[in-house]
Amino acid sequence: MELKPYNYSITSAIIKIVTLLLLLFTANSIYAQKNDNARANIGLIYPLSSNYTNAARDTNNFSLNLLAGVSAGERGFAIACLSNVIHGDARGLQIAGFSNHISGKTNGVMIAGFINTYGQGKGTAVAGFANIARDNSNTQIAGFLNTGGNVPGLQVAGFMNVAKKLKGTQVGFINIADSAGTQVGVINIAKNNDKSIGISIDENETTMLSFRSGGNRFYGIIGVGYNVKNAKEKYAFEAGLGANLLMEKAFSLKTELISSGLESFKGDEYYKSSFYLMPAFKITRSIEIFAGPSFNYVDTDNAEGRDIVKKYITRWTRNNGADLYGLYFGYTAGIQFHFLSKASK
Repeated sequence: MELKPYNYSITSAIIKIVTLLLLLFTANSIYAQKNDNARANIGLIYPLSSNYTNAARDTNNFSLNLLAGVSAGERGFAIACLSNVIHGDARGLQIAGFSNHISGKTNGVMIAGFINTYGQGKGTAVAGFANIARDNSNTQIAGFLNTGGNVPGLQVAGFMNVAKKLKGTQVGFINIADSAGTQVGVINIAKNNDKSIGISIDENETTMLSFRSGGNRFYGIIGVGYNVKNAKEKYAFEAGLGANLLMEKAFSLKTELISSGLESFKGDEYYKSSFYLMPAFKITRSIEIFAGPSFNYVDTDNAEGRDIVKKYITRWTRNNGADLYGLYFGYTAGIQFHFLSKASK
């Protein structure tokens, strides 16, 4: 019986890594003993590091921790598999697999797999879930939530952005600020932006009650409604983005990109994506009427959806005719009431 030679590659790699860490740890400990202001910290987790119990009082140019690191400040590069905890200010680059927590000011880049929390910052914070700043912040990019105090730069979130005074731009599903620069989202709330409630009807006899909110150029749309033609697919919803292409006193030219649908809540599907070009005219400071053509793409798998449009530019089917896809022209018309912002009063 022939025995296969044992593969030492994994064991050898582990031994090399451990040896390297021990050498770095020992060298840095000797340096720290000779210098009360050691500028590097290497370790596992506080206080198991080259700066030992002094780590929380030291400011480093370089920090490397296999789990989590603690320091008074960082002014270079800090990396941890789990978390960096910095009691003071931080400059440079901080990278953590889970979180960065900085009590003071930041000026550089923070990258965390889950969350960054900090006092105030002039740099960029990137997190998989959330960036939380108690005071001012510059650029925040997160998968779910950003809160940034006063924001002169950019906030991008998968769900919500929150700021006090926004001079830059917010991009997210929901954007909230005391006063806003540019907000791009479905729901945009600020004291100085435009908000309106409107009612409209389209070529399919779907009546929508919609909320529009945003700035002078970009705004968001969200709404619910009812289709008076259908017996089953009659509950409507919509969400989208709009832009004012032209604004001249009482007249404006709007364009909107909206995704909508009809529901019976019994498994059938009717989805529509629409591009609208709408002239609008304010008959008072608060009341505006609008109407215009639309270009639509429809995707449906039920009989009411297939019959709701009579004339298509082009149409095609799948699954033996059960699923219908088509392009067609339509229209919309409506009226909306604008809530006057502080800026417009």
